[in-house]
This record gives sequence, structure tokens and C-alpha cells, in this order.
Amino acid sequence: MKATWNNQIIAQSDATKVIENNHYFPADSIHKEYFKESSTQSNCPWKGVASYYSIEVGGSENKDAAWYYPNAKHGAKEIENHVAFWKGVKIEQ
Repeated sequence: MKATWNNQIIAQSDATKVIENNHYFPADSIHKEYFKESSTQSNCPWKGVASYYSIEVGGSENKDAAWYYPNAKHGAKEIENHVAFWKGVKIEQ
């Protein structure tokens, strides 16, 4: 699977995990040079507290376009520290 935004591959992996129709990419499969830590957090009742990244490519920013669970709850441990995307990031094979 590939995640692309602004015509740039920002993550690529053969080992994504699909939860609620989102592909979660292993942390070592993202191209970290395009990711900036965000202070944004949200809470999922069964997955836990999500942290966010903003994505920067070619001088453009996509604020909070990626999220991950650094300390996932028991039922979501398989996606702990895996990164998922939204806000126009294209996921394809």
C-alpha cells in the first residue's frame, strides 16, 4: 500500500493493518521528512488517545492529516504506533 499527498509518496508498506476501513502503516514505513508532530489529540473509546502529524510536501501543509495511537488500549494493540491518514491523502496499492 502507498499513501500519497501532493504527488509525493509519504508512506509505503506491504504490512498495513486495516481497522474501520483505514490502513494503518507501520511507523518505520512513513517517510519522516514529511511529518511534523502536532499538539492535536483525540480520544476513541476503544482505541485510546490518538496523536497527530501534519504533513508538509513541496511547501504545502496538510494539518493533522495523519494520526496514530502511541499507547493503544488492549483491543487495539495491533495498531499501536501505526499511522493512518485522512484529509485528502490517497491510499492505494
